[in-house]
Amino acid sequence: MKQQQGMQAQRRKRRRQRRLVSIAGFLLFTTGMAWFFELQATTTVIVTRYAEKSVLSSADPGLSPQGQARARELARILGDVDVVAGIDAVFVLPLRRSLETSVPLATLNNAPVHTIDASEDVEALVLRILDEYKGKIVLVITEPEIIQPLIAEMHGSKKLPDMADREHDNLYIVSIPWFGKVKTLRLRYGVPYRPES
Repeated sequence: MKQQQGMQAQRRKRRRQRRLVSIAGFLLFTTGMAWFFELQATTTVIVTRYAEKSVLSSADPGLSPQGQARARELARILGDVDVVAGIDAVFVLPLRRSLETSVPLATLNNAPVHTIDASEDVEALVLRILDEYKGKIVLVITEPEIIQPLIAEMHGSKKLPDMADREHDNLYIVSIPWFGKVKTLRLRYGVPYRPES
């Protein structure tokens, strides 16, 4: 009888151990999967041209009053684009007008502003964004002639229309999923561009 009770106790102990191992394995698996999918989140890169620059002669002009209004409008449009945290970082050219375009939004979201190194090509910039801000939302404020190659490097649309010299209202949103097709959206903001007749 004692021997039978001892065997039953051992069986119960083994069953408990198996359950604990199963539960621990399940928790480890689900934690690992959650971590994996968190790392694989979609990265969103928003690309725009700097706002209107001042016409006052200067080697590095700042924004005109229209440009300052556009920078504020950019902050209004993108300030709460992510309902949880907003823009995670801003990348700007080493130009005063590019930096001034970023200030209202970066201040509103308390986002770091990174200056794009003059030696940094489009490929290096995309790799830097995907390395440092994977799964985040990033704004890039750049020259109009850099926008098309930048979006193409992210495997976004290669059919972007050319930008006129005074066209400052384009906002491109490139969604880069960890798996699947990259999407490119084009929005307009601020005072609309009107071609001269």
